[in-house]
Amino acid sequence: MTSSHKNAVLLLAHGSPETVAEVPEFLQLISRGRPMSPQVIEEVKHRYGLIGQSPLTCWTMEQRDLLSRELGLPVYVGMRNWKPFVADTVRAMTADGIARAAVICLAPQNSRTSVGLYRAALNGESGVPFATDFVEAWHDHPLLIKAFAEKFRTGWDRACSEAGTKVSVIFTAHSVPERTITEGDPYEAQSKETAALVAREVGLAAAEFTFAFQSQGMSGGTWLGPTVESTIQALKEKGHREVFIQPIGFLCDHVEVLYDIDIGFKQFADAQGMRLWRAESLNGSRLLTAALADIARSRLG
Repeated sequence: MTSSHKNAVLLLAHGSPETVAEVPEFLQLISRGRPMSPQVIEEVKHRYGLIGQSPLTCWTMEQRDLLSRELGLPVYVGMRNWKPFVADTVRAMTADGIARAAVICLAPQNSRTSVGLYRAALNGESGVPFATDFVEAWHDHPLLIKAFAEKFRTGWDRACSEAGTKVSVIFTAHSVPERTITEGDPYEAQSKETAALVAREVGLAAAEFTFAFQSQGMSGGTWLGPTVESTIQALKEKGHREVFIQPIGFLCDHVEVLYDIDIGFKQFADAQGMRLWRAESLNGSRLLTAALADIARSRLG
């Protein structure tokens, strides 16, 4: 292995089961062994059953392969809550002789509930046996903004054409416990900044979009809002009958997109007498690959 090949990129992600049968084990990993109610387990199994399977792992591996080809360097994937687990990936990188890695979380906005936990999983109990440059956030990277804008334009233009009018827009990101934000977490501000940058990139006026947090947890406590449902109702009260959702906290399709938006929010909108569309996820976007490559190059030299 040449010295240049001892540099690498490590992509960190949440992880997701690929079958309904794996859901209980997956939830145990998320809760770190704390018991979950049978109702929660059955509800999550139901959601995964409706979408067939989560493609998160497949898309993450596709993003890995695209980035590796772009950089000409090895790129690895480690998942916090599913296979390939972060610790197993670190062992593989060590065996491959990796000396230095740029570490990028596939969650552009920094929250201790995502990026913070990925860092903890990476460091483990004994640290990492090679040098790492950990990217804390990349929510405002110009190529990421262009990637979201590209998907937005295609989807929103189609929605406006089908509706025969300009369709109102809701940007969304995954909710987090409210106490996370009150304790100084930058996640809320970074999520809204990403949305504002995408809106500016596509020329949306302030009155044409709003922001909501989706996929609030089932574990109780107060989660960050407003919810998508309450935002849809507020738009209806203002006379809107169409809505377009652009998730800016997710980089690929998975249950929060394929169930929460495509099934849950669509059914809610239908019940309100409203039509709902969404932007395609970035998935294998060339601009997403370019953003990741630019970040990696800046860290690895």
